[in-house]
Amino acid sequence: MSFTLLTTIGKMHSPYSKLNEQHFPHLFCIMDKEVILLFIAEKQIEIRYAETDQMGVVYHANYLVWMEIGRTRLISELGFTYAGLEEQGYLSPVIDLSIQYKAAMRYGQVATVRTWVESHGKLRTVYGYEILHEDGTVAATATSEHILVKKDSFRPIALSKIDPVWDAKYTEIQRVAD
Repeated sequence: MSFTLLTTIGKMHSPYSKLNEQHFPHLFCIMDKEVILLFIAEKQIEIRYAETDQMGVVYHANYLVWMEIGRTRLISELGFTYAGLEEQGYLSPVIDLSIQYKAAMRYGQVATVRTWVESHGKLRTVYGYEILHEDGTVAATATSEHILVKKDSFRPIALSKIDPVWDAKYTEIQRVAD
């Protein structure tokens, strides 16, 4: 995959534009005055009753589960598997998580989880997320930061030493250079 500059537009207040979203649903990003292509994986999730609380809204911790589903989808769409890393003796624990809840979701709705590589460095990868209502309203935005460690010692290791192709792909598609 190669991602190139599409066009120049006026500065946007939101990182994403509905106009570009319609034309390029999985490959877009607006930064300052330029539109650049960005790989974004999407996964729809039907909200189950068990995912709601007494107020009838999705319990806050379920958004974290959906983020994991989105991250797994992104990795898969890029042609890699997290299970493959585990089989080789590596883990990718979360070392930081930030989530902002914007608009409650409820039982019976369909959530769309968008996931991308926000930044990727030697030891750390930050994933970005948007969780959307069916009408496109943002329900939540989030980031999660991960490192790669050896399963037996929990000693950090660079992805480039384990899988240089995967590392190169993350470097290529990251939204912000680390």
